[in-house]
Amino acid sequence: MYKFGFIGMGNMASAIAQGFVESGFIPGEQVCAYDLNKAQLDKMSTFGIKGKNNAHEVISESEFVFLCVKPQVIESVVLEVKEELKNKAVVSIVLGYDFDKYNTLLDTSTRHLTVMPNTPMAVREGMCLLEQEHSLTEEEFNYIEEAFSSVGEIEVVPNHLMGVGGALSGCAPAYIYMVIEALADGAVMQGMPRKMAYKLASQTVLGSGKMQLQTDLHPGILKDNVTSPGGSTIRGVKALEDAGLRSAFINAIEKSTNR
Repeated sequence: MYKFGFIGMGNMASAIAQGFVESGFIPGEQVCAYDLNKAQLDKMSTFGIKGKNNAHEVISESEFVFLCVKPQVIESVVLEVKEELKNKAVVSIVLGYDFDKYNTLLDTSTRHLTVMPNTPMAVREGMCLLEQEHSLTEEEFNYIEEAFSSVGEIEVVPNHLMGVGGALSGCAPAYIYMVIEALADGAVMQGMPRKMAYKLASQTVLGSGKMQLQTDLHPGILKDNVTSPGGSTIRGVKALEDAGLRSAFINAIEKSTNR
């Protein structure tokens, strides 16, 4: 019997499974997965994760079943295996499917929890939201908390905030990669080699986030601490304000939340 079984092994599921294994939380040999794309299973085999022939095998051989398919196919997938999920513990990462929705899809004996992870879990710097309302046993919930804590930070979130929370921590890595790329482009335009520019930009983003978390200071205070009167930084700040940086990010979260 495998501890974890994944139905769907796309980028997010791969990041989670890789993080679990590389953090040492669970050996790869205790994880199995099924995906229509065999290349994804071959890729995960390098971590010791066993590929299966179908979702039925994953369910019958796993203690916890992770549902990691696209939102547009989740209902058809669940319908096919609903009987087999009876009395099982299910963890879903499917966007838009919360506790209430799963109560209409799954048998009443199926215990389930919705989580919103993000891809930095692959490098153990993830952010995972766990829906406050769930039907796992206390022991199961604690185990899943421990699992996701091994690959980053966790936050138990009220049901009504899962949408905006998922937009912020789940979608925003893409926005931050755009920031890193743009900052690096600016340095490249000034003559810096591309690889060096990416390193400087990425470490600056990483360090800035860590500093805010560890000091718990308002981001505006941390910004002011770098911004000298008449200096280089305030000129850059004005350029970003002129370009509507804040509005752009606010609009991005709004669009991602109200998809």
